Amino acid sequence: MTPREPDAQPSVLAETTLKVSAPFFGLISFVQKTLVIAELEVRKLRHDPTELLLRAVQPALWLIIFGEVFTRVRAIPTGEIRYLDFLSPGILAQSALFVAIFSGMTIIWERDLGIVHKFLVSPTSRDALALGKALAGGVRALSQAVFIYVLAIVLGVKINWNPLALVGVLAAVLLAATAFCAFSLIIAFLVKTRERFMGIGQVLTMPFFFASNAIYPISIMPGWLQAVARGNPLTYEVDALRALMLAQGSSANGLGMDFGVLLLAAAVLVFIAARLYPRAAT
Repeated sequence: MTPREPDAQPSVLAETTLKVSAPFFGLISFVQKTLVIAELEVRKLRHDPTELLLRAVQPALWLIIFGEVFTRVRAIPTGEIRYLDFLSPGILAQSALFVAIFSGMTIIWERDLGIVHKFLVSPTSRDALALGKALAGGVRALSQAVFIYVLAIVLGVKINWNPLALVGVLAAVLLAATAFCAFSLIIAFLVKTRERFMGIGQVLTMPFFFASNAIYPISIMPGWLQAVARGNPLTYEVDALRALMLAQGSSANGLGMDFGVLLLAAAVLVFIAARLYPRAAT
């Protein structure tokens, strides 16, 4: 009587489980490494928290001076919404943009200190490095949201206090700032010097801001500028913020499209930044 061969089913089941779980554990590892990189970047704020306070001066001037004056003049048509209310989400988006667009400077400092080489030889993937740094820029921009909300309340802006709306505001700011931070990283990888980076950053922030619906409706723009504004991610961030931040706000594009464009922009720019990351070491 021949001995019975062991049942092969458990080994097959184990192999199937291993194949299914491998991508899951890979994703968990990617998320953990991304969050570690983001946490390292955010931790730098404890050494120089005055940076964010200084960044808050310019949006305060826009709201207190520009907003108050044009609310009285009524030169820009904003429908039934008071101009200061109309302006507040745009200034929040602008403030987050300014914080994010200069965050790529850290790459140049890290290259000069030799830190970039250590990151590149570590087991952390380029995608996790790029996404982690971009997310850190988004988290830094969230502090501006708190400041703008406080200032808007003082100025009498009618705020929507629905908890879901507040979460939506944070999500919109985080997504947009992540996209612009990734764009900033791309610039840093290409120019490689502090002087050129600062010059390009200052040149780009104003076109992003003025070629959007931040301070005036798209409907009053000339046709060519309307086309540019509709291709500007900042336009969709402002549109989402107006719908979520204001008590009487509404979205011209629909929140689904606004968040879809922001998510797509962030994904594409982070992907490009990850491909260019090794250039930071040269």
